[in-house]
Amino acid sequence: MFAIIGIVIVFGSVIAGFLMEHGQLAVLFQPAELVTIGGAALGTIFIGNPMHVVIGIGKGLAGAFSGSKYTKAYYLETLKMLNQLFSYARKEGMVKLEADVEEPKKSPVLSKYPKFLKDHHATDFICDTLRMSISGGIQGFDLDQMMELDIEVHHHQASLPVTSLNTVADALPGLGIVAAVLGIVVTMGSLGGPPEEIGKKVAAALVGTFLGILLCYGLFGPLAASMTKTTDAESDFYKFLRVAVVSFVKGFAPILAVEFARRCIPNNVRPTFKEMEDHCKGKSGASAPEAPAKK
Repeated sequence: MFAIIGIVIVFGSVIAGFLMEHGQLAVLFQPAELVTIGGAALGTIFIGNPMHVVIGIGKGLAGAFSGSKYTKAYYLETLKMLNQLFSYARKEGMVKLEADVEEPKKSPVLSKYPKFLKDHHATDFICDTLRMSISGGIQGFDLDQMMELDIEVHHHQASLPVTSLNTVADALPGLGIVAAVLGIVVTMGSLGGPPEEIGKKVAAALVGTFLGILLCYGLFGPLAASMTKTTDAESDFYKFLRVAVVSFVKGFAPILAVEFARRCIPNNVRPTFKEMEDHCKGKSGASAPEAPAKK
């Protein structure tokens, strides 16, 4: 939502200032310049990136308009899930948890949280780590190092679309100059004609430079910055999961493990201990699921 508001402010201010100087708005509508700049920018994306990065750019741009999912409510739900999962494992034993991590969609705990399960990377991050812990022979320190490496790899991959979009944004002023030069070439071919016609062609050429600079600093540059913040928020979420799992594996009680995790949540979305406790144990009824009766 804020991205849309910002774009409206940027383009609205530019157009309003142009009209205040009695400019003709129709002059700014130059389809040929848009095709030249937009097509060249799209071409550079395909030249410099494999398909999975191109798809990542599209998803990142869509995410910039939809907003981050890592809100306080999402963190509270994840804290509740982790508390239930750890309580279940402590009550029934880590071996009992093996079936849950092998098929999380059938887990009596994880299946209650479809929103979390939709994030396949986060689900695998939790389940793969717990699977290693269940297998035995791995110390908490080694598990922590493994998760940290996993986060670094994932963050690097998630940053590739942002880097590529920044490269395109940096190239847009140059592509605007290319469009302007082409416009001047067309203008030179019209010398000797009516002055009004030559003036229109010069204006069209200058619009190319204008569009390149505006799209760089007023649209794609800020969108890349927004994608960077989304990527950082995702990385923060993985660090939060890492702290929770490692704390539990080291032997802390479930509520203490999730408290360790709560402390590393960014301040702007961090719930208080009271909010977490109420959500995990009180009003939300987050007690561990009952195990099947033993025969």
